[in-house]
Amino acid sequence: DDGFVTHARVYAEAESRSLPKQIEYWAKIGKIMIDNPELSYEFVHESLLATEEVKQGLTKPYVRRTKRD
Repeated sequence: DDGFVTHARVYAEAESRSLPKQIEYWAKIGKIMIDNPELSYEFVHESLLATEEVKQGLTKPYVRRTKRD
């Protein structure tokens, strides 16, 4: 509906996304939240950011510095 599209356009502009990408993002978040109702939005959002950081090669592998017992 027109109200939804107008609202999505505001978020799209604020988050530097196209209108279709904003709606796609909301759909993706919505599906994740429905599939995982125990998770907070903040956790889901941070998980998506972390996943993208790994894809972009912005992370370093963990290297254990102490010996295991």
